Amino acid sequence: MKITLISPAAVDICSGNLVTAQRWANMLSALGHDVRTRRVYEGEWCDLLIALHAGKCATSIERFAAIHPNNPIIVAMTGTDIYGDLQADPQVLSSLELATRIVALQPSAIDELPQHLHERVRVIYQSVSHPSHQSNRRSDLFEICVIGNLREVKDPFRIADAVKHLPEKSRIQVVHIGAALSGDMASRAKLESETNDRYQWLGPLPREQTMQRLADARLMVLTSIMEGGANVVSEAIVCCVPVISSHISGSIGLLGEDYPGYFPVGDEHALAAIIHRAEADSDFLKTLTTRVLELAPLFDPANEQRAWEKLLVTL
Repeated sequence: MKITLISPAAVDICSGNLVTAQRWANMLSALGHDVRTRRVYEGEWCDLLIALHAGKCATSIERFAAIHPNNPIIVAMTGTDIYGDLQADPQVLSSLELATRIVALQPSAIDELPQHLHERVRVIYQSVSHPSHQSNRRSDLFEICVIGNLREVKDPFRIADAVKHLPEKSRIQVVHIGAALSGDMASRAKLESETNDRYQWLGPLPREQTMQRLADARLMVLTSIMEGGANVVSEAIVCCVPVISSHISGSIGLLGEDYPGYFPVGDEHALAAIIHRAEADSDFLKTLTTRVLELAPLFDPANEQRAWEKLLVTL
């Protein structure tokens, strides 16, 4: 099958959608398909269109449907399209109505969709290859890793604000990996790194270095206002790194409603309290670690590839 995979992510900025697009392209190629990755669909022939993000890919989806009305379309709901844009942007719903199948990255996303679309949805968890490197955690620090490009939806400086409320004796240090997507974000990150002893912004790093820093951390913190199903959560789980996350549907769908590592969105005091508890209470940290270990099989690459194989035969 000839497949065009549309991802609007810029190739020079490592984003969750770009990582997903590259991984899916590799998996589909391994299944024997001819896969081309594009930022927009320009009218070329293909048997199937796969689009990451219903809103950002709306023009490509509409064009493909007009040119090839009998060929299937798979729309992957990756974040702001399912949480935020669905009610506000009519193009999102239009893209979903044109979709033969809809891919959700975690099961809670299904509840956001109109009932008549539920039967088209398939949940495919984002997998992570088991890291080849060993963790090398420092004994003199309690290092927390934050991974994500600096943009408003990520609430990127909530962790920098939270660590200002920690007790003086705390050994917590935060490393933040990700590109600043605006000059204001870059200026704020640099200022925090210079003035906040517990926070260091490293900017974007190559994926291998990012994964090593994650594996070396005691915790991974996700502060986002919304996520479709963050890659970094599955990456942390596979690296056996406990997760502290804002209490959002995208994380609940991955970690479970009863996961004990949530804090209210935007609440820096609650975030400070829970990361300090993880540092000070070894039983709590062990509980978080046990829970992520139990979840790890969900994110096996073989499972994700089988899910795609099963999906494609239903088109």
